[in-house]
Amino acid sequence: MSFLAPLFFLGALGVGLPIIFHLIRRTTRERNVFSSLMFLSPSPPRLVKRNRFEHLLLLLLRCAVICLFAVGFSRPFLKKPMAQVPDSTARRILLLVDDSASMRRANLWADALEKAKSVVREATPSDQVALYLFDQQLRPLFTFDQWNSSPLGDRASLLLRQLTDAKPGWGSTHLGAALIQSAEILTDSAGKAPLEHGQIELITDLQEGSRIEQLEGYEWPKGVQVAIEVLKPRTSNNASVQLIPDAEDSTSKTFANVRVRVANAGGSKQEQFKVGWGTTGDSGFVGKPIETYVPAGQNRVVVLPVDQSAAAPSCIRLKGDDEEFDNLVFVTPPQSLRLSVTYVGNDTETDSRQALYFLKRAFQETRHQTVQIRAHQSGELVSADEAKASPLFVITSPLPDGMADGMRAQAAAGKTILVAGVTPDLQSTLRRLLAAENLRCEEVRPANYALLGEMDFRHPIFAAFADPRFSDFTRIHFWKYVRLDPSLVPSARVIAKFDSGDPALLEVPVGTGKVLVLTTGWQPGFSQLALSSKFVPILYSILEDSGTPDAPTAQYRVGDMVPLGSAQDLGSANITVVQPDGSQVNVPDNVTNFTRTELPGVYAISSAGNTKRFVVNLDPAESRIAPLPTDELERLGVPVFRSLETRTAEAVRKARLQNAELENRQKLWRWFIISTLVILLLESWLAGRTARRSAQSPGAIPGTASIYGA
Repeated sequence: MSFLAPLFFLGALGVGLPIIFHLIRRTTRERNVFSSLMFLSPSPPRLVKRNRFEHLLLLLLRCAVICLFAVGFSRPFLKKPMAQVPDSTARRILLLVDDSASMRRANLWADALEKAKSVVREATPSDQVALYLFDQQLRPLFTFDQWNSSPLGDRASLLLRQLTDAKPGWGSTHLGAALIQSAEILTDSAGKAPLEHGQIELITDLQEGSRIEQLEGYEWPKGVQVAIEVLKPRTSNNASVQLIPDAEDSTSKTFANVRVRVANAGGSKQEQFKVGWGTTGDSGFVGKPIETYVPAGQNRVVVLPVDQSAAAPSCIRLKGDDEEFDNLVFVTPPQSLRLSVTYVGNDTETDSRQALYFLKRAFQETRHQTVQIRAHQSGELVSADEAKASPLFVITSPLPDGMADGMRAQAAAGKTILVAGVTPDLQSTLRRLLAAENLRCEEVRPANYALLGEMDFRHPIFAAFADPRFSDFTRIHFWKYVRLDPSLVPSARVIAKFDSGDPALLEVPVGTGKVLVLTTGWQPGFSQLALSSKFVPILYSILEDSGTPDAPTAQYRVGDMVPLGSAQDLGSANITVVQPDGSQVNVPDNVTNFTRTELPGVYAISSAGNTKRFVVNLDPAESRIAPLPTDELERLGVPVFRSLETRTAEAVRKARLQNAELENRQKLWRWFIISTLVILLLESWLAGRTARRSAQSPGAIPGTASIYGA
């Protein structure tokens, strides 16, 4: 038997009150009025068998009245199993659990496990369930094939065992990509049968850092619904520390200061923090930390000086925060890219009227890049090692025929040859470099000066000047140049022209490389180019277009791909990567990129006895823990279904309605009320009879009989 209002059972406690009162009373409460008692002393009657019950049947009847009233008001009914409508179509449920770095907060992962277990328990024997985890990538833990191939009674336990062994990682949340891949998996798993009951059970904290932009424009497949179970953290207090990288054009050559950004979450109750250097093996600070005040929802930039005399610390630590998953940022000194440019000409680097003087000063050494100019006289042999290390060759003087042929071979191998300051003396060298036997060079001296009249801003050399704010070259005057006929040069492309229509800069492909011909020079005897603000960017564009490698990056995020080319250039094919936890990974010979950056920390690439380090940090988006409204997913076309919590509440409400309907049909309370009335009639008859017997018995003291029969 069940009850709709079981709290009415508390009324049955009233049964014990008259019994307790009877056991503790000492005199009768009934008084008889006499004429005058002033000459008599009070003498209360002696109670016979004071602590013993009399008339037990009468007492039981009256107690039964109270109990029956309590049961009747509790609305009893006999529960019957409701007929279930059989579901002819099996559901395909893809359980999608977020295991990104933000799930490392206090209670989220434990709550995610409980929610996932509830989903699995709700599955019927005809359902198919698969388990996937996601952060940056979607990873299967238990597929539909594994579910179907497992014994019927062991499917749920095998799936839950895989889930129990899982732990949240350090990756960022790519929710949009995970939902799209999950929908495609459900569609593919349906086979040729129509997909009518495909369902994605998404369990996530749904924080603002979840990347959902990939859902925009995606056509969601029919028959696939998404039930979102949003996990709620116990606290909203969270602050994070993030590294601010230096600008690429920074001229600082030393690792003196490091800037970090301390961000405090909106709604946080903590505002005082400490930031300082630390080591991975200790939870304290190295040196004195800097105290900073960051209100909720705001951020502050903190500059930390580096102690050059001490060993460089490996991380920056934040203290004063409840959630520690984003309180560390790892730092390593920036690595400088060393490049070599080979110059061949008869100039001296101290003569300010010659091209080499300006070339040496155009490439400034920065923290990220160092360009070395190696100058050779015309006809001087360039070693094979130097030629291999130089992506760019600059020629300003005529070359012997054999050396000119060698330079063309370098271009065919992928190098860039820049011929600048062209004069009629360079005609023979150009013919060999460009394989143009009929090429003629004719010097032109304009009456006043020449200007650049047309440039191809789509070419990488001039792409940096495509913005109208930087595309004005009219202030650069050219005093002389050499007129060439580009039609005589095979595959020549004119990149820039003078206002007279003569070519100013030509590009001629040779093999996998190219030859650039600047028909004028940048030194003062030819033009004002070296004195303009356009000179240095043009040279750097030519160098970058020569196929130079990018500056080595020492700062990566979890999940990034790290190129190993710089380590392979050390002369050994045996490359070992030491991860932050101390484990070593041997990289195969044919692998050029390292992808196992799953942990934040300092990594070391070892090859041929040389070691290079890089650091991996948490994606700053994971620190944006403010909840994202589910309406954002619906706006992007995701068919959001009811969550597990909502479905559970609806099931409880449905069960209550069914119970109320059963109670209304059975109306058992009426029988309890009728039984109560019958017992009351019986009790009244028995009480009257008992009172008459007490009154007729000799020696009885009036008023000593309790109305409760005791």
